[in-house]
Amino acid sequence: MFATSLVFYSARCGANAGRRSDCRDGVLWMLMRLLLVLVLLVSPVLPAAPQSPSPATDDYSGMYSFLRDGEFVQVTLEDDGKISGFISRFGDSESDKNQFLDQFFESGKLDSGHLTFTTKNVHGTWFTFDGTLGRGAGKRPDEEGYYVIRGTLNRFRSDADKKNTSQDSRRVEFKSFPRDVSQ
Repeated sequence: MFATSLVFYSARCGANAGRRSDCRDGVLWMLMRLLLVLVLLVSPVLPAAPQSPSPATDDYSGMYSFLRDGEFVQVTLEDDGKISGFISRFGDSESDKNQFLDQFFESGKLDSGHLTFTTKNVHGTWFTFDGTLGRGAGKRPDEEGYYVIRGTLNRFRSDADKKNTSQDSRRVEFKSFPRDVSQ
C-alpha cells in the first residue's frame, strides 16, 4: 500500500515539477503517513507498563522467626515509631522447661530502620535487642524473609534471689513469616 502511494506520488510530482510547493506538502504528508503506519505496527509489540501501586511505606508489622523452630517474635508498628509486641518461646529453666512462654515488650522503638526493644521479665529471663529492621531476600510479602530483623540479642537471667544476673549476647537474624496477601 505504502509503496504504491510512493510510486503514485513520485509520478505526480514529476508531472507537476512547476509546482514545488505541492510536492513539498506531499512529502510531509507521506512522511506523516509513514510515521502513523510505523506507530500502529509497533504499538501492539511494546509491553504495557505495569499498573500496580507501590506501597508508600513498608509495613514491618508481623511475625518473625526466633531462636528455635516453633518460636517467634510478633512486632507491631505503632504511631510515632513505637513498637509493641512479644516473643513467644519455649521455656528452658527447670520450672518452665518446654512450656510456651510469651514475653511482652516493655519498650520498643523503630527509628529510620533502627530497632530496639526490651521484654518484660518472665521467670527470671528477659531480652534486649538492638539492630535493624528492613528488607530481606524475599521478593514478595507472601515469601519468607521479605523483611528481616538483624542485630544483637541480649538474654539476661537472674537467680531466684535476684542477686546474680548473667548475660548472653549473640548476633541474630529473624526472618518474617510469609504474609497472606489475598486480603
